[in-house]
Amino acid sequence: MVRYFYSEVHIESPWHQVLAAFWQRYPNPYSTHVLTEDVLYRELTPSNHLLSRRLLTKTNRLPGWAELIFPTHLARVVYVLEDSIVDVEASTLTTKTWNLNHSAMMTVVERCMFEQDCSQPTWTKLRREAWISSSVYGLARPIQEFGLARFKSNQAKAMKGLDYALSRIHTEALPLPHDDQGESSEKHRPFPQQAPPTPT
Repeated sequence: MVRYFYSEVHIESPWHQVLAAFWQRYPNPYSTHVLTEDVLYRELTPSNHLLSRRLLTKTNRLPGWAELIFPTHLARVVYVLEDSIVDVEASTLTTKTWNLNHSAMMTVVERCMFEQDCSQPTWTKLRREAWISSSVYGLARPIQEFGLARFKSNQAKAMKGLDYALSRIHTEALPLPHDDQGESSEKHRPFPQQAPPTPT
C-alpha cells in the first residue's frame, strides 16, 4: 500500500519571482533540517529547457517508537535527489525528489509543478503530489502514517521558507533612497535582519 498526498496552493507572486526564490530558499529559519545543497548536473537543452540535478542533505529524526525498534547507529541523515525542469516559454518549473538512503524503511517521492496561474496572471500555482511507501514487514502502515504526517509538516515549513526567500527578493527590488542614487545599483547590499519564526 502507498499513501498519496495532493495539495494545490496559490502563491501571490509572479512565476519568475517564485522561480528565483526556489533557487534561493536555503538556508532559511524554517528549514533548519536541510543541511546542504549541491548541484550535480545542469544543462540548457536546444529547446531552451534548463535541466538540473541537485543533492540535498537533510536530518532524519526518528519517532520515539522507531528508536526502540531500529538500531541506534542507524544514520540520522537522509540524502535526497532533486531533478528539475524549467520551461521559460511555458512558465513552468517541474521538480521530482526522492530519498536515496533508508529506502527499505520508507521511500518518499514528491512531484511539484510551479506554473503561472491562469486566473491570476501575477500569481503562481503550485501543485504538489507525494507517494509514501514502506517495505518493512508488519510495520509498513505505521511507518507510512508517520511519513505522511512528517511530509505535511515539512511542506508547511517549506512554504514558509519559500515565502521567506520571496520577501528577500521583494526587499532587494525596492528602489534605493535618494541619498544613495550616486552609488551603483549593482553594489552588494546585505539582507535586512529577519525575525526568527515564532514557536507554535
